[in-house]
Amino acid sequence: MPPACILFLSAQESIDLAAPELKPWPPRHMPRRSAPIRTLVACALLAAPVAAGATVIYRWVDENGRTHVSDVVPEKHKRSATRVDSGAYQVSPQRRQEAEERAAKENALADEAARRRAVAPPPVPGSAAPLPVATKRPAQAVTESADCPTWWRLFRESQECFGAFRTVGGGIQAEAFDKCNPIRSPEPKCGPFRP
Repeated sequence: MPPACILFLSAQESIDLAAPELKPWPPRHMPRRSAPIRTLVACALLAAPVAAGATVIYRWVDENGRTHVSDVVPEKHKRSATRVDSGAYQVSPQRRQEAEERAAKENALADEAARRRAVAPPPVPGSAAPLPVATKRPAQAVTESADCPTWWRLFRESQECFGAFRTVGGGIQAEAFDKCNPIRSPEPKCGPFRP
């Protein structure tokens, strides 16, 4: 029994002896059965912090291959359970201090960044670089003076662009014409493609 419990018992006994009129409930004519229970509860509460640091932890693997870690082991796994040193997972005072210092530095950096954002002047409209304008592919159109290799190159580029918008039935989705320039086949004028 911890020394605090012994001290508690002796203090309770001294109260009973010194001042009988200060006794708590129950009155004298009723038996005092709850006093030992209160004493045991008080001792258990005083001993709880000591026992919490000394908890024994076990590790075992069940029939499904899952690893379990607990202070309570089921009966069927008691033979295979191994005791784990819980002290190995305690944070040392030095490591705790290092973590607190790192957290303080990160908080200071975050506060500094927030302060800079609050002090920075707002951006001037129009000062940012203009967004690129989406152009259609191919960007160049075929003219009457276009030579056959250029026309074939533009036609292939147009076909590649429209290819991404082809449907299963062979049609072309409407948004394809927002991104692609249609180029007619150069075959009637230039003949079949020759690489």
